[in-house]
Amino acid sequence: MERENLSGIFSIVLGLIFILFPMFSSNLISIIVGLSLLFFGLSAAFMGFTMRRNGIPYSLISIIIGIVAVILGFGFIFYLDALSFLVGFQLYIVGFIMIVFGITGLISKLNRISSFTSILVLLMGIVSIALAIFALNQPIYIAIIIGIVLIIEGVSFLLND
Repeated sequence: MERENLSGIFSIVLGLIFILFPMFSSNLISIIVGLSLLFFGLSAAFMGFTMRRNGIPYSLISIIIGIVAVILGFGFIFYLDALSFLVGFQLYIVGFIMIVFGITGLISKLNRISSFTSILVLLMGIVSIALAIFALNQPIYIAIIIGIVLIIEGVSFLLND
């Protein structure tokens, strides 16, 4: 129970920081993601070069992934807003999958209910892509939404006691 209370308090404090300082939160996440990608990329590239020296096939893939991760890492540290980029990218993927699923359901025309469901899924896919565009343009609102979710999660941890 002690751990849940600590998690709840930590979530509430973190949520308040996200709400009160959304730009700081977005920049901090970008730096953390950038450093993680940078260290992962260096590790992957080093592993790829080691594999290449030992004659292991597919070592070039590790080297390429490492180089791409290092470039993205520097991008997140010095330029990109990781929060809006990652949330927007995720929503784009989900949106496209929902649109394809909705169109597939409409083409198959199993019954009226499935057609109605397919239309709803198609519309939700379009909404998801709209939210992705919004997330890329306004990362501050995404940070505030994450802060609200963290506070709700923290309160639920505390009330779960």
